[in-house]
Amino acid sequence: CRLQSSAVANLLRCRNPVGAGEHSSVYLLQIKRERISNMASKTEENTHESCEKESSELWSEPLSQRKENELRLLTFEEAEKLQNDRDLVSEFKQLKLEREAQKNWDLFYKRNSTNFFKDRHWTTREFEELKACRETEQQRLIILEAGCGVGNCLFPLLEEDPSLFVYACDFSPRAVDFVKQNPSYNAETCKAFQCDLTKDDLTGNIPANSVDVSTLIFVLSAVHPDKMHLVLQNIHKVLKPGACVLFRDYGLYDHAMLRFKPGSKLGENFYVRQDGTRSFFFTKDYLQCLFKNTGFEEMSNEYVLRETVNKKEDLCVPRVFIQSKFCKPNKQC
Repeated sequence: CRLQSSAVANLLRCRNPVGAGEHSSVYLLQIKRERISNMASKTEENTHESCEKESSELWSEPLSQRKENELRLLTFEEAEKLQNDRDLVSEFKQLKLEREAQKNWDLFYKRNSTNFFKDRHWTTREFEELKACRETEQQRLIILEAGCGVGNCLFPLLEEDPSLFVYACDFSPRAVDFVKQNPSYNAETCKAFQCDLTKDDLTGNIPANSVDVSTLIFVLSAVHPDKMHLVLQNIHKVLKPGACVLFRDYGLYDHAMLRFKPGSKLGENFYVRQDGTRSFFFTKDYLQCLFKNTGFEEMSNEYVLRETVNKKEDLCVPRVFIQSKFCKPNKQC
């Protein structure tokens, strides 16, 4: 955290809107990004953000996507905004948000039903382990989708490979109900159940050391940082030795982070939306430390940088995600 604050402060002292080594094309995007900020202030800035929430009316597919080991460089305006956003939400409200976390997610799904997130057809493209980790052709892969929502990852996976068996759990009882009401839900290929991953033992529904692959996609960011390790410890119990957690979530300096208004900050890189749901923005080092301290080994850990265009406004939006693979060590190792 101190390193991050120092980096922002140095950028402000230099008053360099682009940063050393940044491509000149960034200059051309800066004005558009300022227009993004103005546009954001006219809308519900703190509504729920997601990489899948790209309206077909306003947003095109990303112009480009690349994987990097370093964070994106902030413009001067972005760095100044983050530097000035120091006031935290009161402790009383923070405790209330923690107590009502499940209620807020349940209300989110009540408002949005199954219509908010797009189906994630990209998971097998980005994570080959979902298809390639069989020891034999006849092996039936056992997958855990930790934080399944309404099934936007679950059902595309089963459609692509009906031989899978997927355990799917979510914090929100309403989300789990939506999964079970889906016409594609079949108890022979899936078991959906409600679970608070920070306190409900997964072995109550899943045998220990039985899961080949677990996904953790845009889930951990919604958990309080003090409890993230509990989620990983819980998942660790049900993974086979050598099995992987496939991770994707928000990265530091993502556009969603830069849109938060003053009064939304809960802690370092941790914010609350207007609907009471929360979001944390990860760095590679933070994530590596978190997984390492809960018994995992790093296989890959990268930032995914992409820019999405608002077709109506002709604006470029910088998105930053973090995509990683961490494995439970083999007993022999």
